[in-house]
Amino acid sequence: MSLRRRTLLLGAGLALAGCTPRRVEAPAELVLATGPEGAVFREVGGALAAALAEQLPGTKVTAIPTAASVENLQLLRSGEAQLALSSLDPIDDPQSVRAVGRLYDSFMQIAVPAASPIHTFGDLAGKRISLGPIGSGTEFTTERMLAFFGLSAMDERMAHAEASRRVADGSLDAMLALTGIPTPAITDLQGNVRLINIPDEAIKLAEKYKGPYIPATIPSTTYEDVAANQTFAVPNLLLARESLSADVVEVVTRTVFTETARIVEGHPEASRINVRTGIATGLVPLHDGAMRWFRSVKR
Repeated sequence: MSLRRRTLLLGAGLALAGCTPRRVEAPAELVLATGPEGAVFREVGGALAAALAEQLPGTKVTAIPTAASVENLQLLRSGEAQLALSSLDPIDDPQSVRAVGRLYDSFMQIAVPAASPIHTFGDLAGKRISLGPIGSGTEFTTERMLAFFGLSAMDERMAHAEASRRVADGSLDAMLALTGIPTPAITDLQGNVRLINIPDEAIKLAEKYKGPYIPATIPSTTYEDVAANQTFAVPNLLLARESLSADVVEVVTRTVFTETARIVEGHPEASRINVRTGIATGLVPLHDGAMRWFRSVKR
């Protein structure tokens, strides 16, 4: 992959910070690793890539579909991607990556048909369930949950959209999805779906693994005819390779936090992207370019 440098004039972003425009060395290509079909990562990532393409006119910006967090981290560390979306919990070495900022939170959603006899997490034992795509944040977190609570099931790996179709046709008993709300895969099941409450599991996970898990409630307004759901949330970060220039990451950071309405269009949960929470990236340090931009704006 070519990373020869091109020069562009960084004007609008610096104007926001009250600075004189300067020339910035930008790569010929930027690859943003997103997520699978039916997940918010895929759609938000695609919108972000389109916005970045306008801000970096000399750069080819490509959003690539992936299994999500775990695969994205691998692509980032190998250099096959320069930007990547990831939930916080699979980042096992926070110092090996750099954050552009915290975006929005994903929620664990366990969806079953409305008439299903499954009502608790324990009821999933022995059932046919989807744990998300191989290499996804969903797979990482659900495998951790099954192991932690000692639960065994007939688990499969697939994209959320496929899991949704299989729950609808009865070939799966449940789908587990760690993603933003509302997520298209569950919206497609409206009228014939329930979400399983896991308040006790959420508290126990938060106590065992300090930091990434936050007991949370999915509002009843999220999905039509689906009651409020007690679950847990995990913060999502936009990550960048440390070797990506600070000037370019400054442009990326500005785009994320000033083009928010465009990037999150149609995704109410992602509308929580804002400057005040953007720096709350846990143990993952901010990239120098992101830090520069956050310091330049008034919050």
